Amino acid sequence: MSALIRVEGLAKSYPAAGGGAARVFSELWFTVEAGEFVCLVGHSGCGKTTVLNILAGLDEPSEGVVMLAEREIAGPSLDRAVIFQNHALLPWLSVRGNIAFAVRSRWPAMSRSDEREHCDRFIRMVGLEEGEAKRPAQLSGGMKQRVGIARALAIEPRILLMDEPFSALDALTRGNLQEEVARLCAATAQTAFMITHDVDEAILLADRIILMTNGPDARIAEIAVNPVPRPRARHDIHRHPDYYAIRNHIVEFLLQRSRQLAMLGREADRDARNPPLIRFGAGGTTSVPLGNRRGYA
Repeated sequence: MSALIRVEGLAKSYPAAGGGAARVFSELWFTVEAGEFVCLVGHSGCGKTTVLNILAGLDEPSEGVVMLAEREIAGPSLDRAVIFQNHALLPWLSVRGNIAFAVRSRWPAMSRSDEREHCDRFIRMVGLEEGEAKRPAQLSGGMKQRVGIARALAIEPRILLMDEPFSALDALTRGNLQEEVARLCAATAQTAFMITHDVDEAILLADRIILMTNGPDARIAEIAVNPVPRPRARHDIHRHPDYYAIRNHIVEFLLQRSRQLAMLGREADRDARNPPLIRFGAGGTTSVPLGNRRGYA
């Protein structure tokens, strides 16, 4: 079975102030399987948001290609829904109105009764039944993000793209929404790709975690396979015997190895097409060359 998303040789450059080009990242190769939740983790400046924008069709790569179900991504599409850091709601529409606007964009011929029933389903999913008539100005930050989540899921996208959607929220609201997203993605078998700075968030949500070196000219250093099986819950995830192994590995990467690998530069690169697949278990941490870009051999 082919991967749902294939990223092949992706690179992005911008014109430099003194002439030439400033390269943000190079030679990114990875896949996202149908129903999988993948997180991209790295320091500011490594190009995480740019990668997500390219997947969304909001930006173009300088080199390489992104394939969705074997077709090249060449612009925005309702097959891909994006949840941004800011909620990006239409301020003059209610909760229901914002969700219905997206539903009508996806299915313009849908009857009003079917549209109402469809919106009801996703309003219930995120627990906003009592606030469905409110406009964004009347909602808390967490409620606004719930609307954004419902709106994105309501168009039933092939892949859900998230750009640090919980970073501006308080810790309690952030934790609750993280678990809500995990539950909703599992319930709908939703494929998801998210960028984050938060190690604990990545371990809670992701099946695989892609680790990028520091920019400029960032690369994928390795891909960590989450040893904690679904369903994962904040209150007991730390009890899994391999939780601290993956957490310490990612923290150590971000604090030390991401910078070291960036300083070593291109000469120290492994095969960019096959970054090491890191597995965690009773025997310790093992690094397995991918051999193919799917990463599940």
